[in-house]
Amino acid sequence: MTGPTYEKYPEVRVHGYDHQAWSGRASIAEALNASCPTDGVLVIDCYPGVRLRELEETLLPALNATRVINVESARRDAQALHDLLARHLTDDRVFGVLSCHQLVEFFDSEKLQALRKQVSEARDGLTVIYGPGAALVHPGDVLVYADLPRWEIQQRMRSGELGNWGVDNHDEDILRRYKRAFFIEWRVFDRHKTPLLKRADYLLDTTTGDAPALVSGEALRAGLTQTTQQPFRVMPFFDPGVWGGQWMKQQFDLDPTKPNYAWCFDCVPEENSLLLRFGDVRIEIPAQDLVLLQPRALLGEKVHARFGAEFPIRFDFLDTIGGQHLSLQVHPLTEYIQQQFGMHYTQDESYYILDATPEAVVYLGTKTGTDPQAMLDDLHAASRGEKRFDDARFINQIPARKHDHFLIPAGTVHCSGAGTMVLEVSATPYIFTFKLWDWDRVGMDGLPRPVHLHHGAQVIDWQRDTAWVHDHLVNRIEPLAEGDGWREERTGLHEREFIETRRHWFTAPVLHHTDGGVNVLNLVEGAQAVVDSPSGAFAPFVVHYAETFIIPAAVGEYRISPVGDSDGQPLATLKAWVRG
Repeated sequence: MTGPTYEKYPEVRVHGYDHQAWSGRASIAEALNASCPTDGVLVIDCYPGVRLRELEETLLPALNATRVINVESARRDAQALHDLLARHLTDDRVFGVLSCHQLVEFFDSEKLQALRKQVSEARDGLTVIYGPGAALVHPGDVLVYADLPRWEIQQRMRSGELGNWGVDNHDEDILRRYKRAFFIEWRVFDRHKTPLLKRADYLLDTTTGDAPALVSGEALRAGLTQTTQQPFRVMPFFDPGVWGGQWMKQQFDLDPTKPNYAWCFDCVPEENSLLLRFGDVRIEIPAQDLVLLQPRALLGEKVHARFGAEFPIRFDFLDTIGGQHLSLQVHPLTEYIQQQFGMHYTQDESYYILDATPEAVVYLGTKTGTDPQAMLDDLHAASRGEKRFDDARFINQIPARKHDHFLIPAGTVHCSGAGTMVLEVSATPYIFTFKLWDWDRVGMDGLPRPVHLHHGAQVIDWQRDTAWVHDHLVNRIEPLAEGDGWREERTGLHEREFIETRRHWFTAPVLHHTDGGVNVLNLVEGAQAVVDSPSGAFAPFVVHYAETFIIPAAVGEYRISPVGDSDGQPLATLKAWVRG
C-alpha cells in the first residue's frame, strides 16, 4: 500500500472516436472553419469562468468570420443583477439561497432582441456569437459549448483572476464569491447548458489555458454513454487547510512543498473533473456533465426519480494525521435546510476511519446531562473571545481506530480530532456545515473562520447524548452473509440517513449487483483489486488502495477480486448506495 499506486489522473478511454478530438488552437480553428457554413452562424456559448480574452486573442481571429458579437454586451449591469439576486445572495458570508432563475433574466431584453435582429439581418459571411448565454441570441448553425470544471473556477477565484459573472468583485472575500457561484451561477448555468450539450456540435475544453482541446458533440455524448456502462473514477483534487495533515501527502505522492492536505474530494461530481481519452487527446469536463446528460443510466430509475439529475452520494477524505482537530460543527435538519436554503435534502454523513494514531478521537454528540443553554452560553462566550469553549465538559470524545465507522445524522454535534484519516461517506450537500467552535483559529487566508452559532443552535439534537451515541452511531457492525473467501457486514448508516453502507472482507472474488442504483465504493484495505464483468460487458478495471470508484446503475452485475500484490492478502471494500 504505497502512495504512488494511487491514480490521481484516472481516464475513461472512449472507443471508436479517435479522430473526433483535437488539441491546440491551430487544430481547433481548422476543425471549426471546416464545419462552419460560409454565410452561417457559429455560436460559442460558455460556462462562467471561461477566459473570454483567450478566445478573443487566440481562437476568434483564426476563424473566417465577417462579424463577431460578444453576448455580454446585452447583459444587465451589476446593480440590476444585484437587485435581481439580493434575496438569494443574503448578507451571510457563506450561505445563500439556491436560485431558480433562468439565464435569460440576466440579460436586458431590449439589448438581447437588438442582437437577435442584427444576426437575422446579416446577409453575407460568417457570424460568430460568443460568451456565456450566446445561444440566447441564435441557436447556431454550428454550436460550440466552452466548458470547465468548478474546481478550476475556484482556483481562478483564489488567484484573484476571477470574480463572479457580471460583477467586478475580484478582490471580494473568496467565501462570498464562492457563495454566489454555488447558490446562483452554477445552478443557472447548469440549467442553461444541459439542453445545449445534448445538441452541441462540439465541446471546447478550456480547463488548461495554454492547452485547449475540442471534441465533437457526437464523440462526447458517446463517451458519456460508454462511461455509464463501466466502472470509472472521477479526477480527485486535494486542498490544504488550517487543520490539515500529512497522511495523504505521503500515501498519495502529493506535492511535498505544500504545508499539508486537509481535503480530498474523491467523488463529488459537482466539483470533480471527468477525464475522457479520445486517441491522443484528453478532454477534461465537469463530471457534472455526465450527471446532467446521463442521469438514468448513471443513477438508476429510483434514484433519478428521487433526486433528479443530481449525484446524491459523496466520498471524500479528511486528513488530520499530523494536523489539528476539525471545527466543532453540526449539519442542518432536513426541514431547516429546505426552509432556509432551498435545498431539498440535507448533509447527513459518516466517518469511516482509514487510519488513526493511538491517541485519535472523534467528537460525537453531547455528554449525558448537558444543559443546552449552558453549552450555548459557553459557545457564545468563546465566539466573543472571552474564553475557550469547554469541549471536555460538553462533548463526547470517543477513541477512533482503523476501520471504525461513526455515523453522523444531521443534528449531531461532531468533528474529527487530530490524528485521524477519515473517509467521509455522506449525502452530497457539502457546504452546509454550521461551525460551533473553531479552537481559536483563523483560516489560511488570515481571516477568522466563520462560526454560525445562530444556525447551529436551532438544529442541535440534544437527545444525542453519550448513551444514545454509543447505542446508535458507533460501530453498528452487523454480519450479513459469508461465502468461500468473503464475508459481508452492514456498517450503517443510521435510519435517518438515506445511504446504506456495506463492507466486504475478501481473499477471493466477490459478486456484487447494482440492483438498479448507483454504487460508490472505496478499497479501504489491500493494495489493489480488479473489477470485472462476469459476462464480459466491460474491460477489467483495476483499483488501488483508498481509491473511490463508481459503478453506474446500468452496469448490473460486477465482480471484485484480489489481483497482483493483493493475492492471498485480506482486502476490504466499503460500498454505498441509496436505500429503497
